[in-house]
Amino acid sequence: MNDEHYMQMALDLAVQGRGCTSPNPLVGAVVVKNGIVVGRGFHQFAGGAHAEVHAIDAAGDAARGATLYVNLEPCNHTGRTPPCTHKIVAAGLQRVVMAMRDPNPQVAGGGAGFLEAQGVETTCGVCEEQALGLNEVFIKYIRTGRPFVTAKCAATLDGRMATRTGDSKWVTGEESRAFVHELRHAVDAIMVGVGTIAADDPLLTTRLQGRPSKDPIRVILDTRLQIAPTARVLNHCSEAETILVVGQETSASVRTRLPLKGVRVIEGEIRDGLLDLDRLMNQLGRMGVTSILIEGGGRTLGSAFRAGIVDKICFFYAPLLSGGDDGVPICSGAGAETMQDCIRLDRIHTRRFGDDVMIEGYVIRN
Repeated sequence: MNDEHYMQMALDLAVQGRGCTSPNPLVGAVVVKNGIVVGRGFHQFAGGAHAEVHAIDAAGDAARGATLYVNLEPCNHTGRTPPCTHKIVAAGLQRVVMAMRDPNPQVAGGGAGFLEAQGVETTCGVCEEQALGLNEVFIKYIRTGRPFVTAKCAATLDGRMATRTGDSKWVTGEESRAFVHELRHAVDAIMVGVGTIAADDPLLTTRLQGRPSKDPIRVILDTRLQIAPTARVLNHCSEAETILVVGQETSASVRTRLPLKGVRVIEGEIRDGLLDLDRLMNQLGRMGVTSILIEGGGRTLGSAFRAGIVDKICFFYAPLLSGGDDGVPICSGAGAETMQDCIRLDRIHTRRFGDDVMIEGYVIRN
């Protein structure tokens, strides 16, 4: 077996923490001695033991002289838990193989440097591209303090999210909708415009098949506080809060008409008559929101692209045609003047969900 084989095992373990570790990264670890896996572990929740600790504890005395595979450089600083590097040295591990360096500019390289100074051999860059993708949220947030933003839509082949009457149930099939709940489970927050609340009255919760799920924070853009007090998103039992983002002109007296249990109202800055989404990302980042899934509607998606806040898209297309130009488009508002001005994507992947096709891609930054 080679390093890539055992690193893939560590990456597969890391995925098991998805949706539970924010604001921490997804990390898996494997201890190998004489070609035999003697310990495994992954970071299970924020504040809990790191993956390296679980794997080393599982290995016990067999860790001495063994190799540790981990998809992120072990920490060398004290946070909620002690430094993993000290645990590695105390356990007598001979070699540590890392997929990538810690992206935190304040600590990058510190873990590997400490281990090497203690006589532990280190190797970095094994399965690095896969590791970077796995922790794309953590990487952006730790470097910028802003959330990683994914734009999602479900549309017909001719680009309509609803018919001219507003009917949108259902554009895509059950398999696509089940995967959207996986996306919800993985992020800190969902963001929609108040128009989506008025049209669909969604719960915006997560419902996974056969296993526990985590509801994301609901971020509702509502410049003039037009949401109905009876909206389901304000009146269901969920541990996750709902954040209403309103314009600065909205008076405090109007807010008193809403149920406030689990609901927070924050003021956003207005630009060209709409909420300034670029500044909102800074606000939400300071509140600890590391990732956002934008689920619509068309005005919110259009505003998000124009504001330059979108990092990634997940667009689901069903084998349907609206057949006209009077349905609800994916994006509304002013678009590009020329093809040269269009937003461009790279790292494109496609997936099938039943008869639907999902296109995933990353926005190219100029």
